[in-house]
Amino acid sequence: MPNLSILRVIGGAAAGLVALAAMLVAPFSAPALAQEPIKIGFSMALTGPLSPNGKQALLGMKIWEEEINAKGGLLGRPVKLVYYDDATNASTVPGIYTKLIDVDKVDLVLGPYATNMAAPAMPVIMQKGKLFIILFGLDVNHEFKYDKFFAMIPTGPDTKASFTEGFFDVAAAQNPKPETTALVAADAEFSRNACEGARENAKKHGFKVVYDKTYPPATTDFSPIVRAIQATNPDIVAICSYPLDSVGMVKAVNEIGFKPKMIGGAMVGLQATVFKNQLGPLLNGFINYETWVPSKEMTSESTTEFFKKYQERAKAEGVDPLGYYLGGWGYAYIQLLGDAVKATNSLNDDVLADYIKKTTFKTIHGDIKFGKGGEWEKGRMLQVQYRGIKQGDGIEVFRGMSYQSVLTPADLKTGDVIYPYEKAK
Repeated sequence: MPNLSILRVIGGAAAGLVALAAMLVAPFSAPALAQEPIKIGFSMALTGPLSPNGKQALLGMKIWEEEINAKGGLLGRPVKLVYYDDATNASTVPGIYTKLIDVDKVDLVLGPYATNMAAPAMPVIMQKGKLFIILFGLDVNHEFKYDKFFAMIPTGPDTKASFTEGFFDVAAAQNPKPETTALVAADAEFSRNACEGARENAKKHGFKVVYDKTYPPATTDFSPIVRAIQATNPDIVAICSYPLDSVGMVKAVNEIGFKPKMIGGAMVGLQATVFKNQLGPLLNGFINYETWVPSKEMTSESTTEFFKKYQERAKAEGVDPLGYYLGGWGYAYIQLLGDAVKATNSLNDDVLADYIKKTTFKTIHGDIKFGKGGEWEKGRMLQVQYRGIKQGDGIEVFRGMSYQSVLTPADLKTGDVIYPYEKAK
């Protein structure tokens, strides 16, 4: 029978070895904690009227996440996106950002897509002192004046006027120059802001405003609105609308046979492939804003590489097959945030904001420098005219430039306006 005293000695020695091993291992467990992911939180419109755009932005962000993690992440840590569907409903946004910061304990936040969702997040963000880069919000920081706010949208310093500036510039250049304009907008924050800018542009060029009204966001029948505008006989019509409204307006204009000399301006939604494909030749003649097009003037090696990846995955993800409107911008705004983290070697919101203010960033959509109020130092909004779209054209026609010409700005122009509108029908 074994001697109990010997067993005690052996057992004590073994316990000592285990304790020693634990002491030796303990110092090396710290790096494991350092591998906790850097969490970047945001809300995105994944259902509701803005979801065709929100979904493509999210895919762009996922592609960046995968690329950055394949390169070792940021600050030696993997990156994890933490996001919730805001359902294109502004009332959901404050709660989402409170949860992201207080419950999920994200390291950084990014803004949601669109003015109507970004504005309600601002009080939460400011209270928490977080850096806030939003995606395509119009003049959101005008009242807040928050010093850690930045907008990923190519409007430039004159935000409200930028959406229709090119539209009115083109109209004013015609001979004889049109004289009257109608202005119509959804009664929502983005549309009201854009319409305020349209008034400024109309005044600058000396157009007489003969119609200036808003309509409820829940409107579904746009024929009475178009007939009311038609009754004032305007030469040109500037429309400031959200996606489903834009589709309804285009259909009503065509059904009624309304033919002003120019029509379009700030119609959100017409940039999405799903709506282009749905409307087809009904779009012919409309002049509207775009933020990026696949022209040689706006395409680089990095944009080509991104859209190749995006389009290969889009069908399986059930998102916009081309991604030209928000896919690239979704990638660009998180790319910019990642570049700031790498350059500063920091996740501190104040440090990152100070760096972003003074830096020119190289993104897949070109160089970006922020100026006053967190808006772009120099604008780059486009006005394009849709033309030559035929019944039965599939989405392939929208892959290139054959169906559209960039009218403004001059350095990105690809064609001349077809004027008046009915000549393009």
